[in-house]
Amino acid sequence: MNSIKWLFLQTKIITNWRRLVSKSLLLLFCIFIISMQPAFAGMKDDRYEGNIFVVFAGNGSLVPSKLTLAQTLAEHKPAMLAFYVDDSRDCKQYAVFISQTQAFYGRAAEIIPIGVDTIPMKETYDPTEPGYYYSGAVPQVVLFDQSGKVILNKTGQVPFDEIDDKFREVFNLLPRDQSIEFKQRSFNEYSSEFSQ
Repeated sequence: MNSIKWLFLQTKIITNWRRLVSKSLLLLFCIFIISMQPAFAGMKDDRYEGNIFVVFAGNGSLVPSKLTLAQTLAEHKPAMLAFYVDDSRDCKQYAVFISQTQAFYGRAAEIIPIGVDTIPMKETYDPTEPGYYYSGAVPQVVLFDQSGKVILNKTGQVPFDEIDDKFREVFNLLPRDQSIEFKQRSFNEYSSEFSQ
């Protein structure tokens, strides 16, 4: 009889111990989940969340750029330098406009984002180096024509229309008010025309 009581008592202790451990683990897990900070990337703060073109503009193809400024100038190709830092709210908001510029002119001109932190510290720079054009403020946009002449050099959030106007001059396109607005068709409209 004593052995049955002892076995029953031992089973009860093991069962209670397992419940206690499982409840403790569940409690620790809940505390861990509650105490975790959410991962928010904010465009209206000066915190570093990663590369601004990947996180905020949704365009990781801009960085690193395909060609350097020296290579672009040697090929007599129009270019746009966009100076930025990853932890600036102005640059985060402006990354969308740089991406939009690449969408329109990326095949005909070289869009070169330059992280200001990557510019080497030197006394003087050559005109083929981005540091030659950097004014000390971000965001900054510098546009070059085919001959390598600077046609626009502005700091701050330069409107897309102003960049568009300069590139229209470079490529000898009609002014925006005289050209037809390009509207992309939706996929369904496009495929339905082919089915007829």
